[in-house]
Amino acid sequence: MTLQQLRYIIAIDEYRHFGKAAEACGLTQSTLSLMVKKLEDELDVRLFDRDSHPLSPTEIGRKVIDQAKVVLYNVEQIGEMTSSEKEMLSGPLRIALISTVAPVLVPGLFKHIGDKYPSLSLHTEEMLTDTIKDKLRKAEVDMGIMVGPVRDADLLEIPLYHERFLAYVSPNNPAYAQEKIRMETILDQPVWIIRDGLRQLDPSGLDAGEINYDRFFEGGHVGILIQVVNDNGGITIIPETHSKLILYSQQGCLRPIVDPVPGRTVSLVIRSDYIHEAKLNAVVDAIKRIIPGNIQEKLLMKGPLKL
Repeated sequence: MTLQQLRYIIAIDEYRHFGKAAEACGLTQSTLSLMVKKLEDELDVRLFDRDSHPLSPTEIGRKVIDQAKVVLYNVEQIGEMTSSEKEMLSGPLRIALISTVAPVLVPGLFKHIGDKYPSLSLHTEEMLTDTIKDKLRKAEVDMGIMVGPVRDADLLEIPLYHERFLAYVSPNNPAYAQEKIRMETILDQPVWIIRDGLRQLDPSGLDAGEINYDRFFEGGHVGILIQVVNDNGGITIIPETHSKLILYSQQGCLRPIVDPVPGRTVSLVIRSDYIHEAKLNAVVDAIKRIIPGNIQEKLLMKGPLKL
């Protein structure tokens, strides 16, 4: 088994076609097929179902390919350990973010990293939390930005900032007249959320401590909730950092929530064997410039992060 063979099966999985994968690898299709067949004979398994259209991995093939990605990731890290810091601040940087963090961080990440580290090629993508964790384990992304705690022994969590949730209240709602919204007021009426589709959550009978506020927005955008409240009335809950993204005319609909004050901690998550210290610090430095200092975690405010 060679590292090159592992690269070949990853390419086939990506293109789902021997001809296209061979072209990407700079080989003839017959040579690529032969190299994969040798690997299958060595492992005594079939890695791909050649009768399926498009081509797809077998069940054991999927496991081998996922592990191959991790092996190649670790091999690349050996080379980076001996590279200069300048070399380490170049090449691709793949960051996955949950959808309620992406609008706040992505524009600033491209600006700050593009200005200060032009040799880095930043790629970002919105994903659900479980998908980010899975892609981190498989070394398909370099970093994830999500809400903690992560609770995964294979991953390292670095708290970035803690933010409150705010109520966005329709002017037609009686709560609009209040300067602050008590939790009991929210628990006393339906709240617009995005979870398993857009709907109204009826919190009656729930204790404040039983509501996982971040799950309110899993897989959706806060802007949709605001528009729904504008068009239909009612109330919704948004993260504090989104308050700067909404129209000035809508700012008056925001109210702090008290008794208790709900919030969430947003964290940067990496594999526990991650060694790209320079890239990690570049991202943390960019986030320190994007997020207001008063909500940054104390760890970030102490200075550059070191692994």
